Amino acid sequence: MVESNGTCLPDFTDVRREFERNFSERGEVGASVCVTVDGERVVDLWAGSAETEAGSQPWNADTLVTVFSCSKGMTALCAHVLAARGKLDLDAPIGEYWPEFAAGGGGGKQQATVRMMLDHSVGVPAWREKLPDGSAYDWHYMVERLEAEAPFWEPGTRHGYHMLSFGWTVGELVRRVAGCSLGTFLRQEIAGPYDADVWLGLPEDEQHRVARVIPFVPDPKNPSAFTAAIRADRTSVSALALLNQGGFNPNSRKAHRAEIGGAGGLATARGLAAMYRPLALGGEDLVDADSLSRMGEVAVATESDATLLTGSRFSLGFMKSMDNRRRRTGDRDSAILSSAAFGHVGAGGSIGFADPGCRMSFGYTMNRMGPGILLNDRSQPLVDAT
Repeated sequence: MVESNGTCLPDFTDVRREFERNFSERGEVGASVCVTVDGERVVDLWAGSAETEAGSQPWNADTLVTVFSCSKGMTALCAHVLAARGKLDLDAPIGEYWPEFAAGGGGGKQQATVRMMLDHSVGVPAWREKLPDGSAYDWHYMVERLEAEAPFWEPGTRHGYHMLSFGWTVGELVRRVAGCSLGTFLRQEIAGPYDADVWLGLPEDEQHRVARVIPFVPDPKNPSAFTAAIRADRTSVSALALLNQGGFNPNSRKAHRAEIGGAGGLATARGLAAMYRPLALGGEDLVDADSLSRMGEVAVATESDATLLTGSRFSLGFMKSMDNRRRRTGDRDSAILSSAAFGHVGAGGSIGFADPGCRMSFGYTMNRMGPGILLNDRSQPLVDAT
């Protein structure tokens, strides 16, 4: 048994129990979970160990780890803050802010809107031609490649998860409108003011807090539908999105330093809960009520995501509850939240979200990645118990 550190109010004892079961029964190595209700922390737990640049260390409350697609929540929130301030029109053509994207690649990109960037329907979830090793760390190169890429479908006609490209499709809009880099805007306008330990572009003096990610190795004898599709066709959208990532390595200092808004963010569980805290409380001074409503409303939904090959539902930049447990075909990976909740999972099972209906925010981070595209048998029980 692993005894967790931190605090947990008596009403949330089940959360502590599931968190400790993750270590004793489900293979957890190092992790944190944090929950706020009405702005106050009701759960703040951590346990286990982390491999850092200094070697093996106890996992602490301030241990940072790459949270993969939880980064998309950071990026999307930056866009919504700009929209709430009247600086970014979500229904405007992309060409008003980023003419090079609209003009390049053909395929209807000139008719694409900002909204389509956020809801994964703009049609550039991957790059067809191989990205050079290390290019994921070169913002301007990745942007130029997106400008030249022809869409895989007519923008707005369907949606498919923009696994890595979301960080530049939305992030470049933020950069152009805000007049500073994506990571700088996140730090100055969201993370700093709301005391959220989340990063897109980690300074060198914070590197000592980073835990190495332990990759998940799929079972070769029982692959998921997503894995099987990738093996069957290396030119498919699924394969290109997962395998053609420009040398992105979540354990490299280059990745931590770069501002990779689709998958390269680092956070603590406290940080994710703090970032979503104002959204759980009605927006506070971060966004207005109309913006908060847009963030929580389902914008696109499908039985077969063009990239993930399973059912998916998104608001503008955030994941909504996805229950695929009874699907007859394809992957049954799910992320089951309340109808009011919105946020984002990260590969391996991390998650951050707001639930305005419960005035609750939630963050879970860990170093050992689990199976599946969405949540798994460590993260979903924590959400259920909460």
